[in-house]
Amino acid sequence: EVQLQASGGGLVQAGGSLTLSCVVSGFDFDDIAIGWFRQAPGKEREGVSVISTTTDTTLYADSAKGRFTISSDGAKNTVYLRMYNLKPEDTAVYYCAVTEGSYSLRPFEFDHWGQGTLVTVSS
Repeated sequence: EVQLQASGGGLVQAGGSLTLSCVVSGFDFDDIAIGWFRQAPGKEREGVSVISTTTDTTLYADSAKGRFTISSDGAKNTVYLRMYNLKPEDTAVYYCAVTEGSYSLRPFEFDHWGQGTLVTVSS
């Protein structure tokens, strides 16, 4: 059974940090791409960061570069998104998603989605 379980969201002050986790099951963890996406109220879902567990290639949106770090732990079937220096504009529901095919930061390339975890950054 395919499952993605995202966690780690919460309320943080601007300048603070959070780490999101996504536990993945039902896939060959060593042969997928896992992405983090976010959707703020009234806005479209956007890609934040992606990692290929096959090649360890990582992609970051411009808004995430230098502040967010994506990593994977094959022993735990988990992908992390470490977020630093958070800003109010980072407030959104964050989703993890998996694709077994080609990947980019575009949400439509991802077939399987978790339930989302809310990140709220106060000013």
